[in-house]
Amino acid sequence: MTTTIARDPRAEEHDDDQVDALTIGRRIRQLRTERGMTLEELASAVERVPSQLSMIENGRREPKLTLLQSIARALGSTLDALLETEPLDERSTMEIALEKAMRGQTFQALGIAPFRIGKTVPDDALKAMLALQGEIERLRDERAATPEEARRANVALRRLMRTQDNYFADLEEQARGILEAVDHPGGPLTQRTASDIAAHLGFTLHYVPDLPQTTRSVADIKNGRLYLSSRMASKGDPRTAVLQALSSRILGHREPTSYAEFLRQRVETNYLTGALLIPEAHAVPFLADAKQDRAISIEDLRDAYSVSYETAAHRFTNLATVHLGIPVHFLKVHESGTITKAYENDDVNFPADRLGAIEGQMCCRKWTSRVVFDVDDHFNPYYQYTDTGNGTYWCTARVELSSEGAHSVSVGVRFDDTKWFLGRDTPNRGVSTHSVEACCRRAPADLEAAWRENSWPNVRTPRTLLATLPTGAFPGVDTTDVYEFLEAHAPR
Repeated sequence: MTTTIARDPRAEEHDDDQVDALTIGRRIRQLRTERGMTLEELASAVERVPSQLSMIENGRREPKLTLLQSIARALGSTLDALLETEPLDERSTMEIALEKAMRGQTFQALGIAPFRIGKTVPDDALKAMLALQGEIERLRDERAATPEEARRANVALRRLMRTQDNYFADLEEQARGILEAVDHPGGPLTQRTASDIAAHLGFTLHYVPDLPQTTRSVADIKNGRLYLSSRMASKGDPRTAVLQALSSRILGHREPTSYAEFLRQRVETNYLTGALLIPEAHAVPFLADAKQDRAISIEDLRDAYSVSYETAAHRFTNLATVHLGIPVHFLKVHESGTITKAYENDDVNFPADRLGAIEGQMCCRKWTSRVVFDVDDHFNPYYQYTDTGNGTYWCTARVELSSEGAHSVSVGVRFDDTKWFLGRDTPNRGVSTHSVEACCRRAPADLEAAWRENSWPNVRTPRTLLATLPTGAFPGVDTTDVYEFLEAHAPR
């Protein structure tokens, strides 16, 4: 599941080999220098020409094991000492970092040819070049993290989800393996089982009052500790934060190199969390029985697994088409009318910008997702048929509260599939022609005539509208806070 072009794994393996060769070469040079040996003396001792050893010390040639053993003996050392992972001295570490940078994309893109780092190059010059390379990388990431880039990444990811009916077999398999490993019997996943999954993955859970504000959790991979907020219980399902944090470890996520990769990782994490909370092997028979009884209900799925309505709605979209043969659409809409999440494979006509992005667009006022905000009954689900230029759709919706205000969450299907759902007998109907401007994007003509020249609203502009997205590998996270937090809480 990816929206970016995958790198050739052979190239990654080649990079790793180069780094290993550089480290080994610098360690040989370091030991040789410490022992006061010249390159020619070492070459003579191992019966090689100096130029060959120079290539090895500069990381341009990977020595064979037999040659490494000979070098180790000549230096009065051991093979293990040459291959150890302990840090080199500061100078060698900087040289390796700069060598790696010169072989990377940044130097190549700038047309800077790799050069030999001689002994006469001052340490300050190496530090300056590494600092400049790091700043160029940061600026490149910042330019990439624009709202347009985010929309493009979102569009590409949503298209992938649509082609796979929002079902990802590899993630389902991952969830199945984890649940089997902790002997989960099926049904609702308890808080204790979430803790068992953490233990299975080598983590202990620690609830703290000072979790960095820009994070939901922080994993200390070095010490096997997962930190969560002790105030979390009052804000939502405590299992979700645990499973979302663990999902990244299960999936082997690495630091994202682009916003598209960051977005893909977030979707994978949420998908796997849903698959753990509502296991496929148990949920599919549950939904199949409901379909046979013509009584599918998102509320029943929510209650059966003790999850939020949004989690149940998301999970239904994962399973509905592949296992039940029902195309669906999903919408999450802020009380302001802005679409924050969307998915469809039933050809519903979502509003979109010129890039094809749905998120950030205004939902039609006649759609269930907007009408539900005006319904006084918040205890029962709201159902509605909506006639559109693309056919008639039936939707079920609920309003949920969050720190960012109220959101509606709705799931819908085409008219022909309504027969499988509870609520199909609703009398609520709407007509939407949102593809035509007069539907709701312009006020009725009489109101516009009366007020257009006699009003001036002070726009409440979202603070992120005119800004780029937060920069960094993990957009919006204050890494200084995170590192200071880990330093303060790490076991001594």
